[in-house]
Amino acid sequence: MNRLALARDMNRQGNGAISASGVETVVHGVAAVCDPLGALYLPDAGILVVSDLHLEKGAAFARRGMLLPPYDTLATLTVLSAVISRYDPKLVVSLGDNFHDRVGSQHLPEEFRGLIVDMARGREWIWINGNHDPDGTIDLPGHSVDEMHYGGLCFRHEPKAGLQAGEIAGHLHPSATVRRREKSVRRPCFATDGARLLMPAFGIMTGGLDLRHKAMAGLFERESLIAHLLGRDRIYSVRFGNLSA
Repeated sequence: MNRLALARDMNRQGNGAISASGVETVVHGVAAVCDPLGALYLPDAGILVVSDLHLEKGAAFARRGMLLPPYDTLATLTVLSAVISRYDPKLVVSLGDNFHDRVGSQHLPEEFRGLIVDMARGREWIWINGNHDPDGTIDLPGHSVDEMHYGGLCFRHEPKAGLQAGEIAGHLHPSATVRRREKSVRRPCFATDGARLLMPAFGIMTGGLDLRHKAMAGLFERESLIAHLLGRDRIYSVRFGNLSA
């Protein structure tokens, strides 16, 4: 919940009142900034990328008879508002699993719908379709597509098998573990070898999959792979070989 605390402080005090130390990287020749709130910013194009919001996850579980605290959507939108305020992008790209199920956007409470409308005002918005929400969004600003291409990059939800230069994807919720002061710390992360990049899950109520998991096998040149771990107000960059098993 560190991201939520930082986002609340930013929204309360105004953009610029609280700075965060993002890390610059290059993906297939395109400059990008990994932000500790979990978003990727492409400064040359003014594009802000987030992934796996999983909005209305609590409501989706409630529809199946499992009651969870119903605060996830507001919390996730609070963090999203803060990072949009930080960069004021021309375009927001949300890389799929925007909602936790097919009917999430249809049943989105008007309060939350209004927050998204406010964030989208004056900018473009692309919703990439995910495996949880393959049918797109309903009555929200922007357009729903399966993929988006820009400047040699391909934005999609699920990474394709093998090495894919220029791919920016989500779905796998990458995380990594480091050992500090005799204590192991596991954090969501951006994962990139300079050719492709996997995004951390942006949703507050989401888990993570370790970079050493078999689902990650073959996606990166491990000798070049760097995990950019999300800290409270900065990014910690660690080479794959230095991560804890």
